[in-house]
Amino acid sequence: MRLLTHKHDGRLRLAALIGEQVVDLATMWAARTGETAPPDVRGLIEAGPALWARLAEALAAGDVASFARPLAGLELAAPIQNPSKVIAIGLNYWDHVREQGGEPPKRPLVFAKFPTAVTGPRDEIVWDPALTNKVDWEAELAVVIGRTARRVPAERAYDYVFGYTVANDVSARDLQFGDGQWVRGKSLDSFCPLGPWIVTRDEIPDPHALTIRCAVNDELVQDSTTAELIFGIPALIEFLSHAFTLLPGDVILTGTPDGVGHFRNPPRYLADGDLVTAEVGGIGALSNRCRVETRTSGSA
Repeated sequence: MRLLTHKHDGRLRLAALIGEQVVDLATMWAARTGETAPPDVRGLIEAGPALWARLAEALAAGDVASFARPLAGLELAAPIQNPSKVIAIGLNYWDHVREQGGEPPKRPLVFAKFPTAVTGPRDEIVWDPALTNKVDWEAELAVVIGRTARRVPAERAYDYVFGYTVANDVSARDLQFGDGQWVRGKSLDSFCPLGPWIVTRDEIPDPHALTIRCAVNDELVQDSTTAELIFGIPALIEFLSHAFTLLPGDVILTGTPDGVGHFRNPPRYLADGDLVTAEVGGIGALSNRCRVETRTSGSA
C-alpha cells in the first residue's frame, strides 16, 4: 500500500494511492464494513497488522472509483503528522564519509529532529536569516516503525517496520556546528519534509538497493544508492531499540549520501526561492520551495 495524507475542505484526509487515483479511506471503509477507519496514518499503524491486512484486501477488491479522486491537484501533507519521535543518523553513508575525508563512525551517530520540524512534501522550507544563513539539503530514506520495539535483535528488525518514506534532513550548518551539538540546527520549523506517501514494507523487498538523489533548481547535487549505508536498517533498529523504546509511527532518518552543500568547494547553501527535490527510488519525491522570512519578535 501507499498511504498519504492530503488536505480537503480544511481537513486532513487519510488516503491510499492506486495508480494516479487517491482513495479516501474513511468513506471506503465505512461503506465496505460499516466501521470507522482510523483518522490518520499513526492511528492506522497503531491499529495493528490485522487491520492493515483487511484494508489491503478491501483496496485490492477493486471497484473503488466512487471513493477516488485524481492525485493531480491535491494538496499533500506530511503522510504522518504526529510521530512521537523523529530519530536521525549522521555520517551513515560511505560516500558521505569519504567526501569529508574522515573516518566512519564505530557505532551509529544518533540525534533528534523535533516533530515540530515535520512538514509536507510540497510545503515551503522557511528560515529567518537572523538565525541562520547556511541552510543545507540532505536527501534520506526514512523508516516508519510499525509496532512498539524494545531490545529488538537485528534478525527480527523488519518485523517492526511499517514502511518507508522520503525525508529531507534540512540542516542549518552554522547552528549545527556552532552549538557543538546538532539538535537546534536540525530541528527548526519546516526542516523535516516527509512524503509524498508511505510505502508499506511489503512493496520494498530490499531497502538497501534504492537510488537516492537530490536536486536544487533541477541541478543534480546528490546521486547515490542506499547500498552505501554503513549501518543498515536492521542494525539501526537493534541499536536504537536497545537505548529507548520505539513507538508505532516513529520515524528514523537513515542518513544522507555525498553531495551536500557544506562540504563542497566552495560551500553552497540554499537561498530564497530555491526548489530542492529529494527522491528515493521506488517511493517518490519531495519538492520544497525555500523562503527566507524575517519575523519580528513575538510574531506567530
